[in-house]
Amino acid sequence: MSDRTVADVVGETLAKLGADLVFGVVGSGNFHVTNALVAHGARFVATRHEGGAATAADAYARVSGRPGVITVHQGCGLTNAMTGITEAAKSRTPLLVLAAEPAATAVRSNFRVDQDALAQAVGAVSDRVHGPASAVADTTRAWRTAVQQRRTVVLNLPLDVQAATAEPAEVPPAPATQPPRASDDAVTALAHLLKDAGRPVFIAGRGAVAARAELAALAEASGALLATSAAAKGLFAGDAWNLDVSGGFATPLAAELIRDADVVVAWGASLNMWTSRHGSLIGPDTTVVQVDLDPAAFGAHHRLDLGVCGDARLTAVAVTAALPDQREAYRTDAVRERLRDRSRWRDVGYDDTGDESHIDPRTLAITLDDMLPTERVIAVDSGNFMGYPSMFLSVPDHQGFVFTQAFQSIGLGLASALGAALASPGRLPVAACGDGGFLMGIAELDTIRRLGLGMLIVVWNDEAYGAEVHHFGPAGHVLSTVVFPETDLAAVARGHGCAAVTVRKPEDLDLVRDWLAGPRDVPMVVDAKVTAEHPSWWLEEAFRGH
Repeated sequence: MSDRTVADVVGETLAKLGADLVFGVVGSGNFHVTNALVAHGARFVATRHEGGAATAADAYARVSGRPGVITVHQGCGLTNAMTGITEAAKSRTPLLVLAAEPAATAVRSNFRVDQDALAQAVGAVSDRVHGPASAVADTTRAWRTAVQQRRTVVLNLPLDVQAATAEPAEVPPAPATQPPRASDDAVTALAHLLKDAGRPVFIAGRGAVAARAELAALAEASGALLATSAAAKGLFAGDAWNLDVSGGFATPLAAELIRDADVVVAWGASLNMWTSRHGSLIGPDTTVVQVDLDPAAFGAHHRLDLGVCGDARLTAVAVTAALPDQREAYRTDAVRERLRDRSRWRDVGYDDTGDESHIDPRTLAITLDDMLPTERVIAVDSGNFMGYPSMFLSVPDHQGFVFTQAFQSIGLGLASALGAALASPGRLPVAACGDGGFLMGIAELDTIRRLGLGMLIVVWNDEAYGAEVHHFGPAGHVLSTVVFPETDLAAVARGHGCAAVTVRKPEDLDLVRDWLAGPRDVPMVVDAKVTAEHPSWWLEEAFRGH
């Protein structure tokens, strides 16, 4: 009789399917399956909190293009991870959550919660390993749902099933699949619109990150300018016709050019309130097209003239072939000159608000951008500060930017940077945080230090939950609930074994420059005391949606 258990078989199956890096916190319920993963070649990264594990796995998947995997204890281990799982589910990140579960007969277990309902409530898929005979098939089904459908899947592992004796089995071969190209009629309709467009603009989202070359070729053929959603920032980096991000983070020039477009085509982008500035960024007479694999996305956030159901890459190729010849359209010499001189936020003048005790947050970002190596990956937390790193720090490509904002939770920045760092070991990882989010997610500072990651962690520190200060302050609400005494975050970081510096003026960043020169064997935390008298300009737009 075999001495193998279902837990062993699940771990072996996942390793064979490609689970190479697994995040988690081990308890008695997921101990055996985690060990089985490691025994069959996976690397396990022990985070300090399950929420950090889920967020790190999400970021790892976004940057690496591989599925993220986490392993958690039953009940409380899963509930601790739920915010990160929700972010991943809303972002359609391929993520597999191995969640131990009390046996069906353990009705009085302290750990008993409705794990199916938890997953389904946040938009994740709930699945289960049902028994020894189906262990391989159940595990394979969950993995392929995550990968092929780009879903976050919670695979429940009942404790009695995990402990049952099982025989290993061959992983069934994956069926050959081909993403759908748009119909001939849809291709013809889109090609006709582009053929007659005088000022076309493409906006690419995360659903189109695999189609960069094809979209760039179609844009060249049709004379279109290129932009992205915030989540896909960097996709067209280096292209002379790149407008960078569309929406609240758009430069004044980009906003003007998008607003003047006569045709806007969204490729794998939802055109939500952020990307369209609540619709104000797209002119009332502009023809709006969405290309997406999911028909439910059509018109969900913005009015629509044409919905094209199909894979972005294949559809772009087909539309390019259907165009009669290359056109100038929006790619005029005048537009080229304007983009050359005003395409970056740092090209837009501002009055520096810094004083002896505080640095202007824009000056901080611009100075850092000049100091950092080109090969970088930047993970941005949520909060009042988030536009500064998103708008003023450049990235080499879309894999250099992690933007976990689908659930609008603060506190995900450190764990996001952890996952991004492990997905791109050749790049400098940068965590961009506000003080509130940094302290909320600080458990993973220990993980980052323990792993020896040479990460730069920059805290835009206004000693407050800045979004709430500026949202409620003008209305006369009491601010004592969201404003805090000054905290020496540099001292906190040194207590974790990190290098640290307090920054109040640009010259204080010289210590960061020294750290960047090497060996970068410990993380560097920058406690930047920023001016905070005025709300960020994107924040006013954001709160219109609340």
